Amino acid sequence: MKIQKDKPWIVIYSIMAILLIAVHYLLELDIFEPWADYVPVFKKLSISLFLISLILLISKIISRIVDNQNYLEGDRYNLLRIIRFLTIVLNLIVVVAFLFQNIYAAAVSFGLISLVLGFALQAPIASFIAWVYLIFRRSYLVGDRIQINGLRGDVVEISYLDTSILECSGDYLGNDRASGRVIRFPNSLILREEIINYSGPQFPFIWNETAIQIAYTSDLQFVEECLLKAASSDFKERYPELTIDKNKQWEPAVYFRNNTYAWMEAVISYPVEPLDTTGRRNRILRAVLPMLNAEPEKVKFPEGALR
Repeated sequence: MKIQKDKPWIVIYSIMAILLIAVHYLLELDIFEPWADYVPVFKKLSISLFLISLILLISKIISRIVDNQNYLEGDRYNLLRIIRFLTIVLNLIVVVAFLFQNIYAAAVSFGLISLVLGFALQAPIASFIAWVYLIFRRSYLVGDRIQINGLRGDVVEISYLDTSILECSGDYLGNDRASGRVIRFPNSLILREEIINYSGPQFPFIWNETAIQIAYTSDLQFVEECLLKAASSDFKERYPELTIDKNKQWEPAVYFRNNTYAWMEAVISYPVEPLDTTGRRNRILRAVLPMLNAEPEKVKFPEGALR
């Protein structure tokens, strides 16, 4: 969709650049002699607008090339942000060059303005520096699930000054589903807080666990086999290209522990994608409970005085 929207702008900027450069040279004709005092100003204005149109045209072309490449969503987002930022900077340079005849005066003015703004806008400048850090350090990308300063959610936007995440869990949910609330925090927060990235590029999965309460008189070996079968079957169905036999690090495991209320818990530990924690737990439970309920002599659940 975005590629289609870029097409008319490429045509518009191309036409504008051609017309402006044509105007620049047409101003040298003798017919404009009566307005000779104003011709240099209009020539400089036309060449400045031509350069702005050319910069915008090149940025749109590069953006379209980036969209056509097979980049990760987060990398594509960052590249487009960098292109937009460089476009703004180059256009500002053209505007400053047009406004100031003397380059030295422009440099001095720019330095003074930067000094004043540096004191007045310390927080936004720190957030912008943090954005540059994010681009190169890749602490998180759009689409990653992160946790920072007690906030947890999926990154939906990384702007020059702040980051927006779609909160998961939150005050009203007991699972990892998106709550629907959008949280925005300044980028500068990453310079003084630790970041937990659940969607790191090195490891596609995180480890989660689900517990089932059973009586002490249950057949623990049978319970363990059922839990491992349910977890392994779901993993193979969801990720057929990743077989557990070849990826031992993703092999599920079962352990048993005492419960506070005097019965036992069988706990299955398994790998899961950060955005699929609730769904994978539900699939495992739906698969294992019928197997356990089918053998009431081997598996006994806490009921009444039975522990």
